[in-house]
Amino acid sequence: MPTRIVAFSGNTRRPSRTRTLVEAVASEVARLRPIELKIYDLVDAGTGIAVESRSALPLPAARIVEAIEGADALIIGSPVYKGSYSGLFKHLIDFVGPEALIGKPVVLTATGGGPRHALVVEHSLRPLFGFFSAQTVPTSVYAGDTEIADGRVADALVRARVAQAAGELARLIDAAAPNEALPRAAAAR
Repeated sequence: MPTRIVAFSGNTRRPSRTRTLVEAVASEVARLRPIELKIYDLVDAGTGIAVESRSALPLPAARIVEAIEGADALIIGSPVYKGSYSGLFKHLIDFVGPEALIGKPVVLTATGGGPRHALVVEHSLRPLFGFFSAQTVPTSVYAGDTEIADGRVADALVRARVAQAAGELARLIDAAAPNEALPRAAAAR
């Protein structure tokens, strides 16, 4: 049975470098194992996501949250705005149930204007998914404005990190498969 992977890109327009990066990771994972992939962008959530409760989310946004919760693994990407992920990206993630991501394998990616934003994955995204007790892979992927061109990852070092992160995700998925119910069962106690 293919692994259900949801890739969520925090971009607000298309095309986007962030979407390109999460697609590159997903393609590499698909090369390693059978997957069922769904990709969502923040723009897919539609307007009206600035609500105070999950029950008030517009249907497109609610479906994204449900897909994130129901996935076997995640590929997360965010553009960097002023040294962090965007507020709307975080707002949508705030509606994810804390127990839904316990033990879930996750690849973290980000895109930004240059090297000064490279640590956003470690300083912003990794702690966010640590709160959820998700299993983030050790290798994160960051791409600056010159490392993605013409809708593809153009930089060899970034491509190598994409391959490394995808391999780590595949290994985490394989390791979790026999014990899949354990993390969520422990959380229910």
